[in-house]
Amino acid sequence: MSEERIVYMFDEVDPSKFKTTSELKEFFGGKGAGLANMTSLGLPIPYGFVIPCKHSLHYAEHHEMPSALKDQVKESIAKLEKKSGYVFGDINKPLLLSVRSGAPVSMPGMMDTVLNLGMSKAIAEKMAESNERFAWDSWRRFIMSYSDIVKETGREPYDEIMEDYKEKKGKKLDIELSAAEMKELGDLYLIEYKKLLSTEFPEDPWVQLFGAINAVFVSWDSERAVAYRKMNKIPNYGTAVNVMRMVFGNLNDDSGTGVLFTRSPMDGEKKIMGEFLINAQGEDVVAGVRTPMSMDDLQKERPEIVEEIFGLANKLEDHYKDMQDCEFTVENKKLFFLQTRVGKRTASAAVKIAIDMMDEQYIDEKTAVLRVAPEKIEELLHKRISPTERKSPIVKGFNASPGAVFGKAVFDCGRAIEMKKAGEKVILVRKETKPEDFPGMIASIGILTSRGGKTCHAAVVARGIGLPAIVGAGDLEIDEEAGIAKVSGEVVFKEGSIISIDGLAGNVYVGEVDVVDPEITAEFQRYLELCDKYRKLGVRTNADTPQMASDAIKNGAEGIGLCRTERMFNAEERLPKVVDMIVAESLEEREKALNVLLPLQKGDFKGIFKTMNGKPVTVRLLDPPLHEFLPDYKTMLIEFTELRVKGDHGDRFKELEFMIRKYEELKEENAMLGHRGVRLGNTNPEIYKMQARALIEALIESQNDGIDVHLEIMLPLVSHVNEFTRLVSILKPLASEIMASANFTPKNTIKWGTMIEIPRAALTSDEIAKHAEFFSFGTNDLTQMTYGFSRDDVESKFLMKYIDEIEPPIMKDNPFEHLDPNGVGKLVAISVKDGRSTRPNLKVGVCGETGGDPDSILLYHKYGLNYVSCSPFRVPVARVAAAHAAILDEQGKL
Repeated sequence: MSEERIVYMFDEVDPSKFKTTSELKEFFGGKGAGLANMTSLGLPIPYGFVIPCKHSLHYAEHHEMPSALKDQVKESIAKLEKKSGYVFGDINKPLLLSVRSGAPVSMPGMMDTVLNLGMSKAIAEKMAESNERFAWDSWRRFIMSYSDIVKETGREPYDEIMEDYKEKKGKKLDIELSAAEMKELGDLYLIEYKKLLSTEFPEDPWVQLFGAINAVFVSWDSERAVAYRKMNKIPNYGTAVNVMRMVFGNLNDDSGTGVLFTRSPMDGEKKIMGEFLINAQGEDVVAGVRTPMSMDDLQKERPEIVEEIFGLANKLEDHYKDMQDCEFTVENKKLFFLQTRVGKRTASAAVKIAIDMMDEQYIDEKTAVLRVAPEKIEELLHKRISPTERKSPIVKGFNASPGAVFGKAVFDCGRAIEMKKAGEKVILVRKETKPEDFPGMIASIGILTSRGGKTCHAAVVARGIGLPAIVGAGDLEIDEEAGIAKVSGEVVFKEGSIISIDGLAGNVYVGEVDVVDPEITAEFQRYLELCDKYRKLGVRTNADTPQMASDAIKNGAEGIGLCRTERMFNAEERLPKVVDMIVAESLEEREKALNVLLPLQKGDFKGIFKTMNGKPVTVRLLDPPLHEFLPDYKTMLIEFTELRVKGDHGDRFKELEFMIRKYEELKEENAMLGHRGVRLGNTNPEIYKMQARALIEALIESQNDGIDVHLEIMLPLVSHVNEFTRLVSILKPLASEIMASANFTPKNTIKWGTMIEIPRAALTSDEIAKHAEFFSFGTNDLTQMTYGFSRDDVESKFLMKYIDEIEPPIMKDNPFEHLDPNGVGKLVAISVKDGRSTRPNLKVGVCGETGGDPDSILLYHKYGLNYVSCSPFRVPVARVAAAHAAILDEQGKL
C-alpha cells in the first residue's frame, strides 16, 4: 500500500481534475487553489507547495502531525531548492520562505503570514554584505512575526520597541531608519523574545518551518477563528498550509508590494484599483503602518510594471468570471503574484458587478442572481448622512464600508463586548485592528481607525460583515490606553463620547448627526426585477398601518401577510377606550365600549385597503391576552399603596382599586399559553364580532369608493379544529348579514383561515384544512411551544450560552431567528403536506420572524409554501432569498 500523499507542489496540482472551483478550494484551501490556478494559467508566482485542509483536522483530533508529513515536507523543500537555485539554511544562497494559512473560505480570524522564515543572524550578516538595510530589516521582521504568530506573544511588545526607538532617533517612519538602526532593532527584538518566552530565538530553519506549520494547524481552532466560523456559518473544513519561496518587496526602491481589486469593492466600478508600497513587505500594506500610493499614482511612476499587473489581473478575472482580489510583489522590477481570490465587496458593488458581468456576457441571469448574498441586501438599506447636515467633520479617512451610525466611542475590544451586553451601541476606535480584535469588532456598530487603507484588516472585515467603517483617518491621534482621540494635539473625544461616522464619505463627527434613508439605484432595481423573474415564493409584508404598507410596497411587497389588529389598539388616544372595553362589568357595557372602537378600527382598515389596492390583505383578529392593555400593575400598586397610607380614599383610590382587581382577575401565570386568540374569541365572541363588522363595513365602503379589496380574515392560536369552526359559524353569517343589509356583493371572495402556531394544529392540519381556506405559520409561537422556550426570556437567560459559550455548542442557531429544520421545520412540512391532502389548493404562508430570514426562506421554498411575509424593511431581502431558493432548487443544490 503506497503512502498517502500529504504535500503537493503548486505545479503538481491539476485544477481540471476537480469538478468545480469550490471543490478545489475545499481540498487545497482558497490560497492553495488560487496558486494552483495561477500556475496553470502561466502567471509568475513564487515556487511552493501546499498541505491540504484535511490534515489540520487530523491535527485537531490527534494533536500531532500526520506521521509522513515531515518527510514529504523535506522532499518538497528539496524540489524547491532545485527549482529556485537556493538552499534552505545555507548562508551563501539561503532559501527563505513565507508560510501562510489558507481556509476554503476567506477568514480574517486565521493565522497571519510568517515572512522571511529560514533566517538566522549568520544568514542576515551574510545578506548584509550585499544589501545591508534589506538584510537587517528582514531579520527584525522575522523575529517579530515568528514571536507573534508562531509563539502567540502578540506583536505589541515589538511595536512598542519600534515606536520608542523611532522617537529616540527622531524619526517618524520605519523606512527612515538606517541599516545600522535596523540591526540594532533586531538585537533588541532578540532580547525581548527571550524575555517573553524564556528561551533563545530558534535559528534552526527546520525548527522554524515545522513550528510555523504547527501554528497554522493550531490557528484553525483559535478563539477568533471559531468566533468567525460561528458568525458566518462556515463548516469545519480545516485549513491548508501554503509554503512559498520568499520574494522581497523590501529589497530596494525598485521593489514593493501591493494589493488590487479588478473592480471597485466599494461601488463596483469596472476599474482596477489598489494600493502599492515601495520598498515594503506585504504586512505593511495590511497593517497600515505607512500610507500606500494608489494604482493611478503607481502608473504615473512605473507604467511598464502597471501594464503587466493589469494584464495579468484581467486574465484572472476572465478565468474566474468574477471580481478578483490579488496580492502581488515586485522584486527588483520583477513581478510575482502571491494570491488571488474572489474579492469581498459591499452590497452595492456586488449588485453592480453582477449586473455588469451579466451585460458583458461573462455570466448568465441565474448566476447574476446568485452572485449577491441575500443577507448583503440589508447593507443597501443603510442610512447615510443627510445632505442638509451642517455639522462639520473633525477628520476624514478612507471610506472603507458604507453606512452612517452614531454611538459611544470605545477604544478597547473587551469594553466594546461588555457595553454591547449592557445594551449600548458602540463605535470601536483603534489605531488599527488585528485578527484578534474580531470579537470586539462584531460587538460594535461601526469601526474607526487612524491607520490603514481600503485593503487593511479593518476595511476587509467591516465590508465582509456589513459594518460601517472608516480607516486611515491619519489626522486622528488615538491613545488607546488613555481612551482619548486628538486632532492637532487637542482632545476631540474620549471614551463614552458620542461620535458619528459616515462610511460612505469617510467623515468623522463629534456628536449625533442627521441621517437619511438610502436610495434604490438603477442596478439594484434591475437586480430585484431579475430576482422576481426566477423566484416562486410570493413576498408579502407584516404591516399594521397604511405607512408601513406603503413602505413595503416601495420595497416590492405583493400584499400584507399579517396585519395585527391589536397594534391598532395601542395608540395613546385609543388605549383608554380599549381599557373601557376590557374592564366592562357586563356584556352590555362591553358592547357599548366596542361600539366606540368600531369606527376607529374601520378607519384603520380602510386606510390599509386603500394603500394595498388590488393586493391581498390578511388581517389577524385580536391575539394577545387582555391584561396586556391595562396600565402597569406595579405602578398602579405603588400609587394605590401610597394613597392608602395617606388615608386618601378618594376617586383616584377607588379607580386604582377597581383597576388592580380587574388586572388580577385577568392576569395568568403563563399568559402566552392562556386566555388569548381564538380562546378569547370563543369565550367573548363580541370582541371578534366587532372586528369582523369593522372589516366588512370597511370592505363595503372601500369597494364602493373604487378600491379593489382582497380580504383574508385570520384566526390566531387555533389548537383544535372546533375552535375555528365555532367562530367561523358566528362570524361568517354576521359578515353575510352586514353585506346583505347593504345590498352588497364583494368583488373578491372573502377568505377565512388560521395561523398554525401550536404543534397540535400542525399535526391535525388535515382536519383544520377541511374548513380553513389558508394557513399562515406563526413561527414565533410555534418555536416557543415546540421547544418549550419562553421567547421573552430565553435569550437573556441561557440560549446565547447554548450557542456561543458552551463547548461544544448545544445549539448552532437561535431558532427564533432561523427556522429549526429538525423540529419546527418538520412540523411545518407535515402541516403543509397534511393540509393539502384534504384541500389541494390550500394557500400557505409564513408571517413569523423567520419570514424574512434568508436561511429559513430556503426551507420554506423546499416545503412548498406560497409566500413569506416579513417586515417592510426586509422585503427586498426576502425577494432575493426566494430567487436563490428557486435557482438552487432547480440546480439540485437546495
